[in-house]
Amino acid sequence: MSYRTPFVFWRALLSTFAGALAPLSLAPFDYWYMGAISVALLFSLLHHCTPRAGGWLGWCYGLGFFGTGVSWVFVSIHEYGNASNLLAGAMTALFVAALAILFAIQLWLYTKLFRNLIGFCALWVLFEWLRSWLFTGFPWLYLGYGLIDTPLAIFAPLGGVWLLSLYIALSSTLLVTFCKRFKHPLQAATILMVVSLPWIAVQQKQIPNDWTTPVGEPLKVMAVQANIAQQLKWRPSELQSILQTYVDLSQDSDQVDLLIWPETAIPSFYRTAKVMLSPLTSYLDNNNTALISGIPTLYLDPEAAKGRRYTNSLTLFAGGSGSYDKQRLVPFGEYVPLEHQLRGIIDFFDLPMSEFSLGAPNQPLLQAAGSHIAPFICYEIAYPELVRQQSLHSDLLLTVSNDTWFGHSIAPAQHLQIARMRALENGRWIIRATNNGISALISPDGGISATIPQYEQAVLTGEVQRMQGLTPYQAWGIKPLMSIIGLLLLIGLFIAPRSRLTRKGL
Repeated sequence: MSYRTPFVFWRALLSTFAGALAPLSLAPFDYWYMGAISVALLFSLLHHCTPRAGGWLGWCYGLGFFGTGVSWVFVSIHEYGNASNLLAGAMTALFVAALAILFAIQLWLYTKLFRNLIGFCALWVLFEWLRSWLFTGFPWLYLGYGLIDTPLAIFAPLGGVWLLSLYIALSSTLLVTFCKRFKHPLQAATILMVVSLPWIAVQQKQIPNDWTTPVGEPLKVMAVQANIAQQLKWRPSELQSILQTYVDLSQDSDQVDLLIWPETAIPSFYRTAKVMLSPLTSYLDNNNTALISGIPTLYLDPEAAKGRRYTNSLTLFAGGSGSYDKQRLVPFGEYVPLEHQLRGIIDFFDLPMSEFSLGAPNQPLLQAAGSHIAPFICYEIAYPELVRQQSLHSDLLLTVSNDTWFGHSIAPAQHLQIARMRALENGRWIIRATNNGISALISPDGGISATIPQYEQAVLTGEVQRMQGLTPYQAWGIKPLMSIIGLLLLIGLFIAPRSRLTRKGL
């Protein structure tokens, strides 16, 4: 064994630990400073690393990062895919290890080409952005979400969650540099000033927070959280009971403008459901109440397998017309990659309704209760650019979900935090209706106006306000920030030769 082996081992272990700290900055833990500590520790560990070692440390960091942050994947595979503990653990580990490769590439590039904090920060945001679309995207666990309940959240309407991630990466690496430059007072003072500037700007009220303004009267909303067990949801024998549960929970819906049922609340197709719900829908039409519900949709398509395809949809059953088909599908949950090879191996690859097709892009907004509603189904709310583009001509946002798949894990809290950031980025109210929680009404500043207990049958009622105008992020998207990231990458490359690694080893 080389004398360097223990040193390499401990550095890899510390990198994994650093990655595991980052999700603690997010919901449900909300220790926002943990994200900065995580990044600072990682940046310190990369000192004097070869590119090969940087890649390995990046992969170890990713193991801790995703192993802690998306541990809920195990729940979905084990409890609802009927996989054994061992198999579910192995599949979760494989998923985490595959995601960790992105951090390996990110830090290999850093140690190979940059080796300075400018390059480190620019690459961090670049790879967060890549995760929003690469291989259909996995836009989860962005560091910027951890600042949603801090004064710095006010910057989200300027550059989205990625601008907040950039601040965390920059402030963390600057503070590490501050410790190294402590004996140089001028340099240390400059670093502290740069880190403090955003906080000073917020305290001095130099950042606007009224990018959008109310229009019209508030709307009264009811969201039904039926808490239907996932094991019962798709049994044909349970259809009548499930629909009756939703009808019973909607008894006071004549008092509201919008009645919302969550993702796939109706486990049947439109024609059947419309007949079964006709007494309720007639009642709602007579009282000018709009009913929007999640439902699977069947399309006859000669080009599709068996001449038909299915979409995960939102449909207006009363008080208007229109529907929306989901554009971002959850791998294995709603479609199976390498379907012909994987289906039938274990129950997880044959989950109910795992044959959904993508909805068309640029679908019309839902028109209900005098509102232009931008709809999003479950996982879609995690895509910042998709939500931004869909919401440009909206005055209200709606997201429905069936977080029952996550069980009693940290995922529902993460999901709600993501929705709060979308409200803040776009200056819109969000109605969030889920099967078993966390249902909520979210204001344009990302605050929660109303919510109901999780894992219970309950009804959420409250008011939301239509909004007009655009935030800077909503109007321009990520392009301005990515231009800055591109410039930082060029600067990082330009100054890299002065700090490039000149010795071998870790």
